[in-house]
Amino acid sequence: MQYDSKAAAAIHYSLSEIPPHNVSSEQSSVQMLVANAHANAYHYVCIPLTNEKWQKRWREMCGKHGDNISEDQHDHDQRIRGAELWRDSTAFRREEVVISRLDEAESVIGIISDWLELDSPDDQIRRDSEIALLQEISYASYLNLYTVILPPPKNRAHVGSYGRAVNAALLATANIQLSICIPLYSRSSSSIHPSSGGAAVLDHDFSDAWEMWDSIRTICSYHPRLSLTLDCSRQCPSNPELLTRWKAEPTRHLFIPASAFITNQKGFPVLSGSAQSFIRDIITQRPTIILSQTKTALHQSGGDGAYLQYIRHLEKTSPGVKAASTEGTVEFFSRGYQDYLQAPLQPLMDNLQSMTYETFEKDPVKYAQYEQAMYLALCDRPVDSVTVICVVGAGRGPLVAGCLRAMKNSGRSARVYAVEKNPNAFVTLQERKHHEWRDTVELFYGDMRTVELPEKVDILVSELLGSFGDNELSPECLDGAERCLKQDGISIPSSYTAYLAPLSSSKLFAEVQSHIKDEKMAETPYVVMLHAVNILSGNGGGARNQCGPKIQACWTFEHPKRGGVVDARGLPLTNNHNMRSAELNFHIPQASVLHGFAGYFEATLYGDVGLSIQPDTKDEITPNMLSWFPLFIPLKEPLYLPRNSELHVDIWRLTDKRKVWYEWSAESFLAVSQIQPSDMLRSISPVDQASVEDVGPPDSNQSPSLSLQPGSPLESDNPDLDVAQLVSEGLTCENSLTLVKVGQTALHNAGGKSSWIGL
Repeated sequence: MQYDSKAAAAIHYSLSEIPPHNVSSEQSSVQMLVANAHANAYHYVCIPLTNEKWQKRWREMCGKHGDNISEDQHDHDQRIRGAELWRDSTAFRREEVVISRLDEAESVIGIISDWLELDSPDDQIRRDSEIALLQEISYASYLNLYTVILPPPKNRAHVGSYGRAVNAALLATANIQLSICIPLYSRSSSSIHPSSGGAAVLDHDFSDAWEMWDSIRTICSYHPRLSLTLDCSRQCPSNPELLTRWKAEPTRHLFIPASAFITNQKGFPVLSGSAQSFIRDIITQRPTIILSQTKTALHQSGGDGAYLQYIRHLEKTSPGVKAASTEGTVEFFSRGYQDYLQAPLQPLMDNLQSMTYETFEKDPVKYAQYEQAMYLALCDRPVDSVTVICVVGAGRGPLVAGCLRAMKNSGRSARVYAVEKNPNAFVTLQERKHHEWRDTVELFYGDMRTVELPEKVDILVSELLGSFGDNELSPECLDGAERCLKQDGISIPSSYTAYLAPLSSSKLFAEVQSHIKDEKMAETPYVVMLHAVNILSGNGGGARNQCGPKIQACWTFEHPKRGGVVDARGLPLTNNHNMRSAELNFHIPQASVLHGFAGYFEATLYGDVGLSIQPDTKDEITPNMLSWFPLFIPLKEPLYLPRNSELHVDIWRLTDKRKVWYEWSAESFLAVSQIQPSDMLRSISPVDQASVEDVGPPDSNQSPSLSLQPGSPLESDNPDLDVAQLVSEGLTCENSLTLVKVGQTALHNAGGKSSWIGL
């Protein structure tokens, strides 16, 4: 099966590149540009909606009075009256727009005027710019344009006004997509808007373009019609951490001018190594590639078609695109399910459909691992022994078939029992016994926790694992099944560990927000093939060198479980022994927004044979295993995380007499030195608490001070961090680091609104 991997491509034309209309031609200038673009393998053209005449009229009406010193009183009154009439009833003149007909607008991406000052410090100019923005978007909607690109914000101090204007435009329209042009990064404090080719200087106090974007989309409440146009005009930074967070954002377009390309030894245009890696990565999300300046002959070889050819080369060689085109890979298998919320299975409460079993059985990797584990376990048995094997939760029988093959390959004798509670799947088992297995397998219908077998077994085999290891109640199921195991018997799997990592994903957060009125759905862990996400944590220890790795273990279950209080049937009296909790500490190297957590598992089947969907080990243990997608554990509200902060996560596995559930919460901290503790400080200083209490009050002549560790950004403008309040009273802890709390989530899923039922 061939996978069509091509992202859409557009060619950008500035106003100077749009030819005047030829009266002798049946096509307008715009239609000719579109036809030429299609002939050169582009899907769209990207052009401004308006021209210089509209800009001139707007400035004459709405510019500052000081801009026109020679203006007399009459002209002033006329200008003011004209501006008020325009504000009351906005309308374009024919000569002010580039497109005037519906048939011209086909295959066009519109560009809003880059000279609009939505974040101007002048209130009136800001209001008039908003009116003009609404006028241009309304006209684009009239022409049935699907998307328009807005100019980048320029003034950090007034980004709130920019965001409010964009939100007003979203509320005023119904269908059109608004895409904000944002520079890929702003270390150089500049960005290029597609419509002008000129530099738009960002405020130096706001050093990170991503934070500007985050402010705007937060003001707009993650509106589903708001997206990004990433401006790749500047050279990509070599530090990949500055780029990875864009993976989690709704990137609709990549704007790449010819000036962003460098020349290789043969004179052809190519991109830098870091830019190549970024394009290959983000192109899996299918943004439209907008190329500009392709006819300016900036490079010696290849002509104007070389730029698109090069982008197609990067796309073709993208590991993600190649994997999605290769049968047998997880990416191929998961097409159509990426970033799609799926409710986890309830195996104790529900009986699975045959199609669900069919999907699971398409995974050759998992069953090969199980067969290898059973083979090794049998080989470790005495040659002349007869091993008793029980497959619990046999489903439609793939593990039973694997067990029989392992017996044959090991040369060992065994009796095989298969237990299944699903009455429908039990019919399939009977069918396979009749046609395939005959007397080599004995079937038992019933719940593994209560079924009676004719004898104790040597090997207990199960496939009850969920995306988080224990989330489909494998510990509870095996509690009952293990009563059938001999004292020296073994379980396959023998153990499994749950792992957690913090993530950001605008798409997944928006999906959760769509269910926010249903509190249960907004706090449900979902099975998700994670795609447009960014794992926020780093492997460094943080400023205090006390943070764990990027992906951290929560807890482990081992089988068979020895000891414990049981009833006369051999079943545990309570489920308290299966409760767990974890306190995790993550280092957050770059400013980001937490939308939830990714849950993974790693299991040991037998010996050194295992299963893993944990990103650090999955390619080594079970590459291209298809049976499990990660678990997404959502937050109801996003949590901002400053650069070089610490994220403390608490997660609990809880239970009562009928259900199992998870609860979770998180707090964010900044590490500071020489800070005076207050009620809002949580000291993790090595200084003994008693000795701190013995220290006298600080010198009244000395001002309290707070010294940030290198890279700790109070410039983040976080409203939760009032430094003056933090240091107004208390003691100074010399040569120590203290954590300043800057944010916290609510406790999620309290009481188990979302749970696994069936105990």
